[in-house]
Amino acid sequence: MKAREQLRVDTLRSALTGFTYKRGETGREPTDDEELDVLRRLVKQRGDSIEEFTKAGRVELAEKERAERDVLSKYLPQQKSEEEIRAVVMAAIAALPEGARNQGSAMKAIMPQLRGLADGKLVAKVVQEALAAGKSK
Repeated sequence: MKAREQLRVDTLRSALTGFTYKRGETGREPTDDEELDVLRRLVKQRGDSIEEFTKAGRVELAEKERAERDVLSKYLPQQKSEEEIRAVVMAAIAALPEGARNQGSAMKAIMPQLRGLADGKLVAKVVQEALAAGKSK
């Protein structure tokens, strides 16, 4: 506030509102994991808004949402790279029984390991590629 960074102040206030809503929802103080879930949800909402504003030609609103997403992302754990995700995916698929090698069972095995550390869409893409490569062999 003292630095007069209004965008940052407004964005962090929205996060505090999310925490307050979570507190009212559960009737207790949110845990660290629940707070991270709130932040992830806010980042995802910003991403969805960016897509919609871009489609509608509202570049100025998309830029504002992008800046807010960047502020919120600083408070989340570092995301894994595609190569790190690929290594986890390959190990999990190798551990699955031969008959259960489909996207649903692979995602069930992988997502608990990558929860909060990788975007679900990227993980699904890597899983599809890995399963397709495995079938073509």
